[in-house]
Amino acid sequence: MRKKITVVGAGNVGATCAQELARRDYADVVLVDIIPNFPQGKALDLNQAGAVLGYEPAMTGTNGYDETADSDVVVITAGRPRSPGMSRDDLVTTNEAIVSSVTREVVRHSPKTVIVVVSNPLDAMCHVAKAVSRFPKKRVVGMAGILDTARFAAFISQELDVSVRDVTAMVLGGHGDQMVPVVSATTVGGIPVAELLSKARIRKLVERTRFGGGEIVNLLGTSAWYAPGAAAAQMVDSICLDQKRVLPCTAYLEGEYGIDGLYMGVPAKLGASGVEDIVRLKLTAEERKMLRASAAAVRDVVGVLKRS
Repeated sequence: MRKKITVVGAGNVGATCAQELARRDYADVVLVDIIPNFPQGKALDLNQAGAVLGYEPAMTGTNGYDETADSDVVVITAGRPRSPGMSRDDLVTTNEAIVSSVTREVVRHSPKTVIVVVSNPLDAMCHVAKAVSRFPKKRVVGMAGILDTARFAAFISQELDVSVRDVTAMVLGGHGDQMVPVVSATTVGGIPVAELLSKARIRKLVERTRFGGGEIVNLLGTSAWYAPGAAAAQMVDSICLDQKRVLPCTAYLEGEYGIDGLYMGVPAKLGASGVEDIVRLKLTAEERKMLRASAAAVRDVVGVLKRS
């Protein structure tokens, strides 16, 4: 039986995620947006692409939520994107209202679903979705770590002129400028990256990763969408297909890594029920310090929320 996936927000990130999922061909996908005719047009286009790419046309576009009923997974990408000079944190007030509204509709139509949050500021919006939905923590998870890790891995592969498929990286913490690329857990073909690059070069790659989203905003005038959409689709795969992959995700911590009552990026096992386990990495003293600083930054943003 085919799965059912809803993507809320038919903009760049949402449409890219929907396209990636359609190409997998294991699920019916519903694309939701408030703009009249917009998701319907995107769905029609994506269905026609199936005739070229070889997947079944199973995309529905809608301005409401009736068509989303009983979704296995709902991906929330709705919200205002960043513009040049704007931090993710600047979006908190506007996107809190949007994510709250979307979450209420999601719960009403799909009370057993797993929610994957993509809207920024990501960590804070996970708190909003969890508070409004009243779902258990395992059924509300954020997409951030896969994206941040992909950027770190891409920069390393470019620096060393090696295949990105041979780079294993990990980025923890909040989805912001104080994220924590875990150098101690990063390897290239099984070789620790610290043996291949100097500390100075690694520091530059770490800094570029932290500001990787801003770099794209400055170039495009808006947020990235190809990598975020693909990253969200990877999480949906692991949940819908019960793959139990260990992926860097934004999960609710209750003591893990010494952090309590906060959504943070950590390695998590994703399966049919959502976040099934949180994997504990052995961090260096410096990495633990950076993770605490990242947690403090996330708490500051969460503290601004009406629902924290």
